[in-house]
Amino acid sequence: MSRIDDAVEALRGVLAGAEPGQRLGTKDELQARAGVSKGTFAEALRLLRASGAVELRPGPGGGLFAGAPTPVARLGNSLLALDAAAADVGEAVRIRDALDPLLVEDAVAHGTPAGYAELRAALARMEAAVADPEEFVRANWELHRRIAELSPNALLRSIYLSLLDIVEEHTTAVLPAPEEPLAPYVRRRLGVHADLVAAIESRERAEALRLTEVHRVSGGAGGDR
Repeated sequence: MSRIDDAVEALRGVLAGAEPGQRLGTKDELQARAGVSKGTFAEALRLLRASGAVELRPGPGGGLFAGAPTPVARLGNSLLALDAAAADVGEAVRIRDALDPLLVEDAVAHGTPAGYAELRAALARMEAAVADPEEFVRANWELHRRIAELSPNALLRSIYLSLLDIVEEHTTAVLPAPEEPLAPYVRRRLGVHADLVAAIESRERAEALRLTEVHRVSGGAGGDR
């Protein structure tokens, strides 16, 4: 994969100063510039074409041209760029927190008995892990995944889960440093999540949104969100 990555980066370098629709060169010219085999270049080209970054046009005057990515492709590329910048994980957390009320509203409106059972199972894993901060946080993230999966909004769900993946990947300090002993803090966080699950299951929209705000302001800057 490293050779494919090298080829992708070489092509991105060519694309950096190009306008949409601008000719970049022939496949052979760009393969030579990337310094990789035909197979490796073909795979790199496939990835960039899938994202809309480049277009391949046949015939005389054809070759590779800078693409005009669709809005969805641009969104995907933005998430990939954010994922590559671990230092920006705080931005992923901030955006994800802003989406929480939308996901909770959807969970209240569209939850199912099977979905509620998954929420309770994730909550039980959190309770079983109160003595293990890292496992507690992973169970917490799983609960938020299950809440997101209750939403019928595919775009909202996809963005939220992608942001959660970024937070999971790059969060090394899994709990903030609360100004209280850790065990009571974890228990309090468990209680907030238990109340939130209960409000979702009972379809109490106002209470669920209130608890979402309590959850946000009391979570600190670390991974326990």
